[in-house]
Amino acid sequence: MDASTPLLQFLKWEKEIPTEIIFRQPFSGEWRLWTYQQAGEEIRKIAAGLKSLNLPPRSNIALLSKNCAHWIMADLAIMMAGHVSVPLYATLTAPSIKQILEHSGAKAIFVGKLDDYKNQQEGIPAGVIRIGIELYGITETHSWQKMLSIENPIDEIAAWDRDELLTIMYTSGTTGKPKGVMHSAGNFDAMAQTGIKDLTLPLRPRLFSYLPMSHIAERAGIEMVGLYLGAKFSFAESTETFPKNVADTQPNLFFAVPRIWAKFREKISEKLPPKKLNTLLSIPIINNVVRKSIKKKLGLAEATHIYSGAAPISVELLEWFNKIGVTIYQVIGMTEDCICSHFSRKEANRFGTVGKPLTGVQVKIADDGEFRLKCAAMMKGYYKEPELTAASFDEEGYFKTGDKGEYSSDGYLSITGRVKDQFKTDKGKYVSPAPIEMLLLANTDIEQTCVVGMGIPQPIALIVLSANGKAKSKEDLIKSLSASLEEVNPGLESYEKLEKMVVLQGDWTVENGLITPTLKVKRNEVEKIHLPKYSNWYNTKPGVVVWE
Repeated sequence: MDASTPLLQFLKWEKEIPTEIIFRQPFSGEWRLWTYQQAGEEIRKIAAGLKSLNLPPRSNIALLSKNCAHWIMADLAIMMAGHVSVPLYATLTAPSIKQILEHSGAKAIFVGKLDDYKNQQEGIPAGVIRIGIELYGITETHSWQKMLSIENPIDEIAAWDRDELLTIMYTSGTTGKPKGVMHSAGNFDAMAQTGIKDLTLPLRPRLFSYLPMSHIAERAGIEMVGLYLGAKFSFAESTETFPKNVADTQPNLFFAVPRIWAKFREKISEKLPPKKLNTLLSIPIINNVVRKSIKKKLGLAEATHIYSGAAPISVELLEWFNKIGVTIYQVIGMTEDCICSHFSRKEANRFGTVGKPLTGVQVKIADDGEFRLKCAAMMKGYYKEPELTAASFDEEGYFKTGDKGEYSSDGYLSITGRVKDQFKTDKGKYVSPAPIEMLLLANTDIEQTCVVGMGIPQPIALIVLSANGKAKSKEDLIKSLSASLEEVNPGLESYEKLEKMVVLQGDWTVENGLITPTLKVKRNEVEKIHLPKYSNWYNTKPGVVVWE
């Protein structure tokens, strides 16, 4: 790993393996392929197109697109031309796009693969130069295809110092307004070099990129690590083709968030109900055939490194996947630390924990239980927010993660909740909702849950039903949810015990602003809507299950 920035890593592989495939992009069910050499030529032409715009050096250039080959090519072209990338979530509304483009002062924007550009484009301020990628039906003032046809590949590729600002990554806004996290080329280098060594990641892996590239886990763990490893990247054509696309790819590394793991289990259970699956797994020889078949259909037959992150995952779900031969390693990282934090791994995997720190990561637990860390990949700060940056570090220079954590005697970190998620019931007791929510999510009738309790004597759980739950009769649901309460409550402190479960009418989606693009519940937004109803739900008699 001698080249020391993501761009230099790409150039190294382009020279060493020019005829090997780097991108596989599906169009109408057919895979379009790029070799490292072909991608390099395309990226150089787009970089030349950016140069022709005569923007000031190190201008901020935004990227609005779902994951695709052109996302990574645009990112590398921005680096080659000597500019700073500002990735945007492809699901953002026009007002959110406007807020980030204005805050970042972006001079130009690449517009690629999107579902709803018609309603998003008004969020792009008038002065921002738009570059449309016509392969995805985007026609704009400037064209990717036109740049390819008229530009000569760039001669002089921009050099990057390790400490120079390479990208501004806006957080997904779980706790409020998105913040622009500044990362340098050296941050990505430190993260990639450490992760590759500590996790023994294979060279030239097949990767499947589908979670938002504007999120640090996918950007650092898939794009950047992939560039360091000389990877072959494949993408999904659509939500509908996702299962086929990932099965066709059979990636060596795979990362998902807990909601996706729960969806995978739901789909498997539709075809193989739990009773039947358990019977098949109990029969010698047949059990191996069943496991292999399930893994192949999931696209995980050749995956050696399988991770879950971005939100807590229940031990019960990890154990279920382990039973079918899929070992999921839980991890934790943040935009701010460039995911250079804690990873479970083959030699250090304990369900219910996020593993141990990567090499060089320093950690301490503060008096209030918050875990704080230092690492070589730590952000340069929040863009245009010096006071917020200063407040995010303690007097010893440790970053305040906002997560409450506990270490086992042998060094495994368990996350016990968010410092700010704690709420006080009107009995004056503080409750940490996350561990209780994890227990409830073991019930496959529950898609999402939020444990709340401000202004009432005991906590209640707000419930969004899964497809499985929605298919059940009211009577069966009451039995199922009541059984969960009977299972969960005995293990809780008296002040934590749930009084009611409230089944909500609508879903929590990215579109209605109740979950982030990485599928985490926006507790503040859910509370805003439902807080006035807590008392009525709490006092509803009889029964522990209430319908909105």
